[in-house]
Amino acid sequence: MVLDKDNCIARDHDDRVWPAYEERWSSLKKEYPGRLLIVSNSAGTNDDVDGQAQRLEKNTGVPVLRHSTKKPGCWPEIVAWFEQRGVEPHEIAVVGDRLFTDILMANMMGSYGVWVREGVHLSSSVLCRFERFLKK
Repeated sequence: MVLDKDNCIARDHDDRVWPAYEERWSSLKKEYPGRLLIVSNSAGTNDDVDGQAQRLEKNTGVPVLRHSTKKPGCWPEIVAWFEQRGVEPHEIAVVGDRLFTDILMANMMGSYGVWVREGVHLSSSVLCRFERFLKK
């Protein structure tokens, strides 16, 4: 399972699981040991110059993909990470709050996409508002 960080499991710019999700987070780690991967367009990218990925891994107990190409373009790296663990693309679920990155990437991978329409914080960015408008 691929999990987006910002607004899905944590608030933007925070390196901890959203407090209301902690119990379910523990359950996910037990149900999918070694099969969870955090993929963010901030933590783990070339823009991550202050060690956010390492802090996130320490705080969540889940690996963060290191990638130079942001979503959705990093999908081959995600597929390779899972294939090394015996997981095929059609067995992967990508959970994210952005249709044009997370869900598009899931489709490019041949995986399932799970859209989190309203995450830990309802973003007011123009693109996020447009994506929510599409759902109506």
